Amino acid sequence: MNANLPISTFSLVARDPDTKDLGIAVASKFLAVGSVVPWARAKVGALATQSYANPHFGPMGLALMKAGAGPEDILSVFARNDPDLAKRQFGFVLASGESLSYTGQACHAWAGSRWGPNYAAQGNLLTGPEVLEALERTFLKSELPFPERLLEALFQADRAGGDRRGRQSAALLVVGEGKGYGGMERWIDLRVDDHPDPVVELQRLLGIHRLLFGTGEPGRPLQPAEIAWLQTLLYRQGLYAGLVNGVWDEATESAFAALIGMENLEERYRGGPVLDEATLRYLQEKFA
Repeated sequence: MNANLPISTFSLVARDPDTKDLGIAVASKFLAVGSVVPWARAKVGALATQSYANPHFGPMGLALMKAGAGPEDILSVFARNDPDLAKRQFGFVLASGESLSYTGQACHAWAGSRWGPNYAAQGNLLTGPEVLEALERTFLKSELPFPERLLEALFQADRAGGDRRGRQSAALLVVGEGKGYGGMERWIDLRVDDHPDPVVELQRLLGIHRLLFGTGEPGRPLQPAEIAWLQTLLYRQGLYAGLVNGVWDEATESAFAALIGMENLEERYRGGPVLDEATLRYLQEKFA
């Protein structure tokens, strides 16, 4: 990647004080912005590096946070190690909720930073300060769950003007200890690399992620008519050869478990004739 190519963008780095999850939401008129800007480690911190991005700030910043460095200490280390600090922009939040955002004087206008407990918002080459104001205001006032809250703030900032060059990519990274697939800390890692409306597309992808990897609301017993519909579906998919009678039996469960696996819905099914509404609705819409 050309080190002289600016990553002019806007981002929000944040911590959920209730769950202690850490996340970054970012958008830009730049191809695959999620491959450069966001860095995070559970129980350590999160950081966004942009403008003429120094990618070393990611691992360096997280290592400093893990070692116990505070915001001003981290800024001092970055300054000592980067002669081009005036061109850089970055923001970070520690696991403690302490935060800092830095905008170098050589960043392209409009550029600026806003930060406070549990968040840091920054952007450069924006239409104006209203972009960061929308980003900050939405994050602080929204009552959505943390990942959706990050994306809603990004969306409102985008609609307030966003990157003045236009839209191209967006990304969402959220980490939480043991919350990801197979126990990974990387819970949500979604990227839209090239799209005419990337933040809206990212919201759509988060909805799919919630469906596939969320535990869902408590399930309810399936009605005989619903079981019969599933048996018909399973028969049509070549997974079931039994009776379509609305009675849940071992053959029905075996076939249904196979379908759930094919649809990547294993996280939402616990066995038996019990299913949550979102999963049932997904199957009904897809196989109507």
